[in-house]
Amino acid sequence: MSDPTMPHVLDTYTRLPVAFTHGRGCRVWDDQGREYLDALAGIAVNTLGHAHPALVAALQDQVAKLIHVSNYYQSPLQEQLAAHLCALSGLDAVFFCNSGLEANEAAIKLARKSGRDRGVAHPKLVVFEHAFHGRSHATLSATGNPKIHAGFEPLVPGFVRVPLDSLEALEALDDPEIVAVFLETIQGEGGIRPASTAYLQGLRALCDARGWLLMLDEVQCGLGRTGHWFAWQESGVRPDVMALAKGLGSGVPVGAIAVGPRANGVLRRGNHGTTFGGNPLAMRAGVETLAVIERDGLLTNATARGAQLADALRDTFATTAGVTDIRGRGLMVGVELDRPCGDLALRALEAGLLLSVTADRVIRLLPPLVITADEVDEVVARLAPVVKTFLATPPLTA
Repeated sequence: MSDPTMPHVLDTYTRLPVAFTHGRGCRVWDDQGREYLDALAGIAVNTLGHAHPALVAALQDQVAKLIHVSNYYQSPLQEQLAAHLCALSGLDAVFFCNSGLEANEAAIKLARKSGRDRGVAHPKLVVFEHAFHGRSHATLSATGNPKIHAGFEPLVPGFVRVPLDSLEALEALDDPEIVAVFLETIQGEGGIRPASTAYLQGLRALCDARGWLLMLDEVQCGLGRTGHWFAWQESGVRPDVMALAKGLGSGVPVGAIAVGPRANGVLRRGNHGTTFGGNPLAMRAGVETLAVIERDGLLTNATARGAQLADALRDTFATTAGVTDIRGRGLMVGVELDRPCGDLALRALEAGLLLSVTADRVIRLLPPLVITADEVDEVVARLAPVVKTFLATPPLTA
């Protein structure tokens, strides 16, 4: 059955009963004039919140100049954004696309071609349980969620799946056709599950020893969300390929892969492309987003406000039966319950709070990086009674 409020839109989402009209900072308003506190940021997209004045001015200026001309021509804005990303990451070169799915698809293609260039007939990638990389046929095949696979079989072959944080499982792999390891530095859809520093360091050493590319999906956890430009920087483990998107354009669709020396030059002219990727409007959004993060100290803010949020949640739920874990990095926080809690997104909406539920029982909080200390306190104040009321209701039994 289609959504009666949107009968001409293909019914592929379960939409909550609200329509937003405008926002400012960490707040949005619906068509009835009601205000909400946004602790989701469009799923880690609205880095600068809503209607940030610097971003609005930059985009207005760019729209009046050029929106799109295609990649047949030179693009100074692409070079400007790519150079900034390379300076921040220590990587060498960037390919721009439109989304995280496209960035991950490009990474998969690069890995396969790197293997073919070395004479591997059927290059394989190691991927992980509970991972999420997108919904194209290749990226859903790399994704570790049977619900995402259902109905789209046969899946794309060439993916070897292992559990996260088990070096033993990786070391046990004895397959000469493996060419890369591909993982999220912090699993987002999988329940806000960070790969440990020790694991990433061991993984880097193993990839170096076996000649595999280390490819990190930073689509959700990158661009300052953890208090570092990229989540891998906390471990000191630099990847060979990094996928970015979501927060890079603060709401304007931008995706990218950044590559280091071992991956630079694998994709050559004619190997990969995009119509819209790297267009002037998207690049201006990325340039301005990085500039505001630096100018306004938003990495420091993400660290401080993330610690404040996690500490406040732990204090609030310290004696609440049914809250089993609170975890994350910076402004990427998950509250795990002992039961499925999908309807908490609607309950929170009714309390004036935007959030999501992932991995069936994890409340996911991804507020804009501009969130203030007072707004963090407000998130917790609005969330706490919602969770406690939900947990006070006996869970349904089969």
